Amino acid sequence: MAQAHEARDRLQAAHPDLAIEIVPVLASGDKVQDRPLAEIGGKALWTKELDAWLLAGEIDLAVHSAKDVETLRPAEIAIAAVLPRADVRDVLVLRQAQDERGLSGLAALPPGARIGTSAPRRAAQALHARPDCKIVMFRGNVATRLGKLEAGEADATLLAAAGLERLGETGIGTPLDPLDWLPAPGQGAIAIECRAGDAATRNLLAAIDHGPTHAALLAERSLLAALGGNCHSPIAALTEHGDDGLLLRAALFSPDGAHRVDGALSFPPGDPQGPVRLARQLLDAAPPAVREHFAG
Repeated sequence: MAQAHEARDRLQAAHPDLAIEIVPVLASGDKVQDRPLAEIGGKALWTKELDAWLLAGEIDLAVHSAKDVETLRPAEIAIAAVLPRADVRDVLVLRQAQDERGLSGLAALPPGARIGTSAPRRAAQALHARPDCKIVMFRGNVATRLGKLEAGEADATLLAAAGLERLGETGIGTPLDPLDWLPAPGQGAIAIECRAGDAATRNLLAAIDHGPTHAALLAERSLLAALGGNCHSPIAALTEHGDDGLLLRAALFSPDGAHRVDGALSFPPGDPQGPVRLARQLLDAAPPAVREHFAG
């Protein structure tokens, strides 16, 4: 809802005379919270209700966390605008905020610490850095997960900095360096979809589309498509803008975190083959324990 309000406010500022109504939709991903998304339908659980309302004409646009939009979308639906990207970092939140040894980040966790997350990427990254730790399943919104942490169900959890900021929850936890701990593809970006053939809505949304973020998101989504990953495939990626165009960094993991392969590639914005080349580079270098989780 915070993202919907941000999209509404930007659209209203661009079109002061436009009448805009926010229509709340409860997604399946919010209804089922006792199992990992990967076991019950993956990212589609965040989009299928909105897709149905959109295609039925009940709503004109849908607001999504870009990282939660599945890679392959219906041809009748288009990402028409992407808002300026917020903080891409993950934040590590410890149940005990202070570490007597003066350590920070994952190093501050005690041996055998329990890390609460349901994201395959975060789980694999955490186990790669700290193979002694244990992953426990955490689902729910920010308040729910922080409540579980406070109740002692885990020693730490990982949250998106962008989500915390949009909820006004600043000053919580320790942000992790995105070059050492790459985020999820699309993290920090808000994607706005509409019917592909709805020219009027697409024209309205063009006024709030942030070109650099849109280009970065397309590159990361193209990488996902070329890798052929699924909701069980641990992948981290981040696009940066440089003098030579886009620089796309990515890392693939085995689910248990034991194996990692990473790479980076520069290419011009809008080059559809740049992400494909990086995907091929990563899969060629990946050991079987990683490659078997990707179909690219």
